[in-house]
Amino acid sequence: MLQNSSILITGGTGSFGNTFVPMTLAKYNPKRLVIYSRDEMKQWEMAQKFAGDSRVVFIIGDVRDKDRLTRALDGIDYVVHAAATKIVPTAEYNPFECVKTNIIGAMNLIDACIDRGINRVVALSTDKASNPINLYGATKLASDKLFVAGNAYAGTHDTRFAVVRYGNVMCSRGSVIPFFMSHANTGALPITDPRMTRFMITLEQGVELVWHAFDDMSGGEIYVKKIPSMSILDIANAVAPNAEKKIIGIRPGEKIHEQMIGLEDAPNTFAYADHYKILPVIHNWSTDPSRIKDGIKVSEDFTYTSDNNSEWMHIEELRVWIDVNQSKVGKI
Repeated sequence: MLQNSSILITGGTGSFGNTFVPMTLAKYNPKRLVIYSRDEMKQWEMAQKFAGDSRVVFIIGDVRDKDRLTRALDGIDYVVHAAATKIVPTAEYNPFECVKTNIIGAMNLIDACIDRGINRVVALSTDKASNPINLYGATKLASDKLFVAGNAYAGTHDTRFAVVRYGNVMCSRGSVIPFFMSHANTGALPITDPRMTRFMITLEQGVELVWHAFDDMSGGEIYVKKIPSMSILDIANAVAPNAEKKIIGIRPGEKIHEQMIGLEDAPNTFAYADHYKILPVIHNWSTDPSRIKDGIKVSEDFTYTSDNNSEWMHIEELRVWIDVNQSKVGKI
C-alpha cells in the first residue's frame, strides 16, 4: 500500500519519526517521505542521517497552523500524525498550549486532509487517553474521538482516519529506562511508587502497528498492540540492581498502572493474534463485518491494563534488550 507513495509525518523528528522513516524507506521505498515539524534544529540533525536521499523532504510547520498544513499536504497520499505535547507535568502546567497542539492541531489536520483528498491517516495515541486522569490524556482522548468522527465528517470524500494506541516506548527520550540509566551511576534510583507497572513496547513494534493500521483500516478503528508489562521495581533492578531505590512519590497527573482498553470499551473491542481493535459506536460501525473481519469479541468485563496483563517481561529479558540496544536508548 505504501509502496511508491507520498507520505507525510507530523512531529516527524521525534522518537517515533526517527524510527518510522528509515524502516519505511527500507520496506516500502516511498516516492516521497515528508517530515513536518516545528523544531529547525531537530530537522537539521535528522537531515544529516538522510543526506543525499532525495525521497526525504523536511518542511518547517506547526499543526496549529492549518494553512501551512494544507500547503504541506499537497500531493501526499498517506499521513502519520505523531505531533503532540506529551510530557505529563508539562501539560499540567501549560494546559492552554497542550490543548492548542493536541486538540486544535488534530482538528486542523483532519480538515486539511479532507480538503487535500488524502487517502488514509493514522494518528498516534497513548494509554493515557483511556480513562484519563491528566490533561495530556484528556487531550489525546479528545483527539482520538476527533479522528474517529473524522470518517463521518469527511462526507463524500474518501479520506479515512484510524488511531493506534500503545504504552511506554522502551528506548524513547523521557521514558523510564533511559531515565534510570542516567541515574545508574549515582547509586540511587528515584521510584515514584513501588506498586507501579508499565506496558513495554519497542519503537519498531509501534511502526509495525502503524503499517498494519494503514493496511487493515476501513476508518474509525483504534488499534491496540498486545505487549508485555513490567513492574517499575523490576525495570529499576534490570538497569541498576545494586542501586538504592528511593521512593519520591507520584508526579502530578501520573497513574499507578497504565490502561489501554477500559471497561466501557469492552462491548466494542475485538481480539486478534497480536492486537486488539476498538471499533466506534457511532453509525453502528462496531457491528460492521468489514471492520470486524476475523476478530473475536472480548468479554463484557474485559479491560487491558498493565497490572492485569497476561504477559510479563522479566528482568533478564530487559537486560538482554538493553545490551542489544544500548547505543540508541534515550538517543531518539
